[in-house]
Amino acid sequence: MLYSRLRPVVAALALCACVRPSSHTGAGSPAPSVNTEEIAVAPDAVADTLLAEIGPLDPSIVVDLRYATSNNFTGAPLPGYLANRAFLRREAAAALARVQRNLRPHGLGIKIFDAYRPVRATMAMVDWTERVNRPDLLKDGYIASRSRHNLGLAVDLTLIDLASGRELEMGTAFDTFSAAAHTANATGIAATNRQTLKVAMEREGFVNYDQEWWHFSFSVPNPLRFDRPIL
Repeated sequence: MLYSRLRPVVAALALCACVRPSSHTGAGSPAPSVNTEEIAVAPDAVADTLLAEIGPLDPSIVVDLRYATSNNFTGAPLPGYLANRAFLRREAAAALARVQRNLRPHGLGIKIFDAYRPVRATMAMVDWTERVNRPDLLKDGYIASRSRHNLGLAVDLTLIDLASGRELEMGTAFDTFSAAAHTANATGIAATNRQTLKVAMEREGFVNYDQEWWHFSFSVPNPLRFDRPIL
């Protein structure tokens, strides 16, 4: 029954995106490069003023930080992830709360797999590729050495059915390192679900990374990198 409603949801969200003005670039924008420019790491005190936790903005958003657990591609929690709390730059956090608000009337919500990521965690990912001899993951754009997550300007997420909490079918699992995870590489209900998520996120100024259906970034002037642990 839920699946039969999704195509009208895509159409409704797309229509709203067309008529609703936005101060951020979304639909039609090119996906940014997987790596950011070299940016200095800001002190933790600065991170505390610029990052906002998602939970207090909308407690109905589900947070399941995979890198705080062993349920991720490395098989172990990553450094800096000490709590299941999702943070983003304040502007991005507010935009994400609006995404949830827009989806709610359609019986849908979002589930976050990753948001702000400390620099030390990104470095641990790069170290992992070296240990397992997978430099291709860096070369092919699946793992970044300078990630937008470090800026608090990227979020990895999926859609859920609010009534049951069940994740919608997206065609691949989170962090699938293959062409099957490219946003356009899906058919049937998975393609519809990916498009629903993409349209909902673009409406509020996020841009999808086309090699990962779950990854969206946001832009603010003069971004900074952070290494503050998630506590």
